[in-house]
Amino acid sequence: MQKIIAANWKMYKTRQEARETAAAVAAALNEQPTPHEVVVFAPFTAIADVADAFAASQAQAGAQDVWPAVEGAFTGEISPRMLQDAGAVWGLTGHSERRHVLGESDELVGRKTAFALEQGLKVMLCIGEKLEERESGQLEDVLRRQLDSGLPAGENALEGRFAVAYEPVWAIGTGKVAGPDEVLATHAVVRRLLCERLGETGNRIPILYGGSVKPANAGNLIGLDNVDGLLIGGASLDAQSFVQIIRA
Repeated sequence: MQKIIAANWKMYKTRQEARETAAAVAAALNEQPTPHEVVVFAPFTAIADVADAFAASQAQAGAQDVWPAVEGAFTGEISPRMLQDAGAVWGLTGHSERRHVLGESDELVGRKTAFALEQGLKVMLCIGEKLEERESGQLEDVLRRQLDSGLPAGENALEGRFAVAYEPVWAIGTGKVAGPDEVLATHAVVRRLLCERLGETGNRIPILYGGSVKPANAGNLIGLDNVDGLLIGGASLDAQSFVQIIRA
């Protein structure tokens, strides 16, 4: 399947900074296209600028979150239709910072995922365990719970429109990276859980790895079995660094 290289810019970049970074990425991809699907999850304020910069390139803009309603009295939230109007093709749901910093429940993540897909966005669902959960032997239970609550119904409709990003919470922004054996073993668990829930379709859902991905380790990570892409945080904020990862 086509691999996905995705950037999560989190709460960084003004519109001007986003435009400049996206334009540099687009220029590099136009000069040397990649076989990968490239996505940048930009701050809400910068989605339109990123989408405009990517208009003549193979890259796509995405949103870091979404609210599960068409419109309404939801102060501070944003709907799929608004995101699409700004140029977003993808939506990110369930990122660990949404779950563990901002308190989103598994149930809310599931509603966001299902509604965004229903409204026509492609969706990348993030899952992952905290260090204490891994060390206490709860890894599979945590991933199963997050997938069971996050996966929408309608298995056949997911292919080509849905991806899972495995991010060990203890490796996000810490400089720590799960070792090859840990990544292989955990992605195998995720693949098995997807197939248990989705049948054969589960073999065609991309599974990305995220957690302190950098140009120096991207090539080794992307070459592992069941690693169908990468979700990059800090290393994606610099265009040159992000392009190096895309080409790893």
